[in-house]
Amino acid sequence: MYALKLDPAADAVWDALPPRASDNLGRALALVCENPLEATHPYGVDDKVIRQILTPEVRALLLVGANTRTIAVLQIDYLG
Repeated sequence: MYALKLDPAADAVWDALPPRASDNLGRALALVCENPLEATHPYGVDDKVIRQILTPEVRALLLVGANTRTIAVLQIDYLG
């Protein structure tokens, strides 16, 4: 299990999301904490460090710390 860390700006965006988008993001992040590489997509070059989650409403950029077993949410974009 990986620990989830939120950048303050990303946390504020998550708090401002509509309920359905927020719930979908929460479920996606729970899956990421279980198995980050299977639950995410590469972002740019597939270095297995910078990853992204795509839901119908949201794209979130993540930093996967394999050694520290952490997932840092760097940015959340509401796609509407």
